[in-house]
Amino acid sequence: MPLAKSNAISLVGLTGTVVEVEADISSNLPGFVLVGLPDASLSEASARVRAAITNSGLALSQRKITVNLSPAAVPKFGSSFDLAIAVAVLAANKPFPKSHLSEWVHIGELALDGAVRPVNGVLPAVIAARGAGFRTVVVPAANFAEAKVVNAIEVLPVNNLRQVVKLHGVPIEEADALVVESADAHLPETDQQDISDIIGQDTAVESLVVAAAGGHHLLMIGSPGVGKTMMAERFANLLPDLSLEQSVETTAVHSIAKNRGLIGSSLISRPPFEAPHHSASAVSLIGGGSSIPTPGLVSLAHNGVLFLDEAPEFQQPALEVLRQALETGEVVISRAAGVARFPARFQLLLAANPCPCGNALNPRVACVCSAATRQRYMNKLSGPLLDRVDVRLQIKSINATQALLARQQKDRQTSHQARQRVVRAREISADRLAGTGFSLNAQIPASLLHSRFAVAPSARRTLDTSLKRGVISMRGYDRCLRLAYTLCDLDADAQVDETHIARAVLLRGAESNMRQAS
Repeated sequence: MPLAKSNAISLVGLTGTVVEVEADISSNLPGFVLVGLPDASLSEASARVRAAITNSGLALSQRKITVNLSPAAVPKFGSSFDLAIAVAVLAANKPFPKSHLSEWVHIGELALDGAVRPVNGVLPAVIAARGAGFRTVVVPAANFAEAKVVNAIEVLPVNNLRQVVKLHGVPIEEADALVVESADAHLPETDQQDISDIIGQDTAVESLVVAAAGGHHLLMIGSPGVGKTMMAERFANLLPDLSLEQSVETTAVHSIAKNRGLIGSSLISRPPFEAPHHSASAVSLIGGGSSIPTPGLVSLAHNGVLFLDEAPEFQQPALEVLRQALETGEVVISRAAGVARFPARFQLLLAANPCPCGNALNPRVACVCSAATRQRYMNKLSGPLLDRVDVRLQIKSINATQALLARQQKDRQTSHQARQRVVRAREISADRLAGTGFSLNAQIPASLLHSRFAVAPSARRTLDTSLKRGVISMRGYDRCLRLAYTLCDLDADAQVDETHIARAVLLRGAESNMRQAS
């Protein structure tokens, strides 16, 4: 009885499971049966595979073909199984000269003419194949750039089914020469947007540098037109390039996301920047889906920035789902098809007007909102969410004279200069945190803050007093300490002192409350 086996990868989130594709050809009436818990798109593979084999000029058995995807209990989604199915069917009809079929993994969608089309999730699939012990994987040529970054496994790119058959030792003339085109990973380019464009807001710009250096979350409150969106758009340029590990993590998430426009690209090297509209739902932010879970914007912003402009205009459930991701750096989504885990360690940037009309902080335009209206508006940003934000800025508008003087200033800090400061500060924090599993001050766990990295009692006297009086929470206390460490690193000082603590309190936005309590 003709029987052949090949291998594919089933992805749930970033976790890949090896699927054995078994093809059997029997003497029954002609037919093509696909079993093993396929979804709707995978169930259509039989038609695609049959047409692709025929139009490639390859022999297709006219007997009954049964394809089993094992283990049957593992849900399987999408069209990435097409290539493995076609190879198993061809080998069952006429065994390949080489015996390594079961030692390879095949990934790719088939067009009706036999072309191998790119698919999402190739990078995590190749990583899963390597983890399962495979040494060779066949991928679409358009996915080669992202697949080849995985070491310790041979990646073979193909453009069509005839090329695949030839790789397995069948003496066949290729229909087309193999052409592999790749490009660098592309995210929205922001290098032309420089912080030197921000006029008259030196304090705010310095706060951006602090947030970038320590990985701290940031809230900007100000009237319309003061530059909140401009600052956020330039913030990503202050961050250093991603490390190799971060690049692989980030690219893997983007690889499985649909319609991200990254097919044919290599590793993402710059921190991603996601800025959803305020109508975005909780599901779009956190991820989900009715069948196989897909990553949301918090995961697509992993190792980068998530910017929520007009934050109070977002739906309350959408804002509240951010809290767990901010705390754990991970999103866990449970569906009937399985449990998917996505990384979500990002920097949160919030921008908000002080009131619905936006003029509560404008000295030149009267605010038409009542005190109760302003309070309700700002209360849309809940206390638990704001408690996780380290830096809180109140950005004031500048007049024409101030703007003119600021434009004449020739030594304004550039993004390049600021990034160099950020890199140096991050190097200092990484050295201090070596061996802890963390590299940024914002990530220091509370246990280490109060033991290995405990600040001298004399330096934290102000914080201790405010905590006793209930001005700040214990979480706020710890976040002020983390901010103080970042300020210390930017100053290249040996240890945190009372000045760093005081500046951290100012950045935290708690100074007014502390004055009220004193």
